Amino acid sequence: MSKLAIILSSAAGILLVGGTIFVGCTPQGRRMWNGYEHSMQTADDETNYKTLKQVEDTCRAMISSYNSDKLVYEQYKDSDDKEKQSWAEQAKMRANKTASTYNNYILKNNYVWKNDVPADIYTVLPYIE
Repeated sequence: MSKLAIILSSAAGILLVGGTIFVGCTPQGRRMWNGYEHSMQTADDETNYKTLKQVEDTCRAMISSYNSDKLVYEQYKDSDDKEKQSWAEQAKMRANKTASTYNNYILKNNYVWKNDVPADIYTVLPYIE
């Protein structure tokens, strides 16, 4: 085997081991690898109908739950009955919790629509004051 072949194969081995160590053991390498994986997952999700349907169905379910609790709150908030006022407060807490969960969910999953959000999906659910 010639000296050039030995040098080239040694250099290739060193680069392979060094690259593996760089990607596996350094913050910069992990950042590069995670960025690549994120880009691939985003591309897959953008074209994956099942993901889109799941995100939309989840949003619609949360919107329905929020609206239901908001209606209960509106109905009983001014009641003279303490129990009904308690129902209103509980419904308000549930609606606000749903709004918080929904708003975070939208932030994490808004990429699936590419700025073309369906009309029945809100970009934010307001909190009840």
